[in-house]
Amino acid sequence: MKDKILNSLTLLVLSALIWSCTPQKEGDSSSEASTGTDSHPMGQASVVDDVSDPNILQVAISSEPHSTLVAAVQAAQIEHVLVNAGPLTVFAPVNEAFDALPEGTLDNLLKPENKGDLATIITRHAAPGSFDLNALKREAEKGRKIYMATGDYLEVTVDGDNVSIGGAKIVGTVAASNGIIHVIEKVILP
Repeated sequence: MKDKILNSLTLLVLSALIWSCTPQKEGDSSSEASTGTDSHPMGQASVVDDVSDPNILQVAISSEPHSTLVAAVQAAQIEHVLVNAGPLTVFAPVNEAFDALPEGTLDNLLKPENKGDLATIITRHAAPGSFDLNALKREAEKGRKIYMATGDYLEVTVDGDNVSIGGAKIVGTVAASNGIIHVIEKVILP
């Protein structure tokens, strides 16, 4: 009798494990809970935290001059990159920088079929590590380039008080809980 109960209990536990590891079908409540209301999972980007200092994504969302950048980040589905612990340095183009692109370029990149290209362009604006203006100036003085999240290296140039990365002038800097945001006046294209 004891063996029968033990076998039944073992079968029940194994069944529960198998069921919990089985992918849920679209429309299941467990699947919807992990994706929120959007059509893609946002992971850490969907966490609401009103206590901590804002991360890079939260700062960008609250900045009207970066609404196009935020739309591009969301279209590329890379929100999670901007909320990770970091440190991360982001070179954030203002809306006017996107407006300066050739006509139709942004609209084309925002199409779902171009998500990969858009993600590459946006990711090219992020560098692992923390580079304030002084650190960027030191890198420029040493003739070094900054390693970007795409694997590219971008040149930092200094002209008097002006610092530029990849040809884009830095016009402001904002600290975030997981890194530094440098506001730039141009989109850095490959």
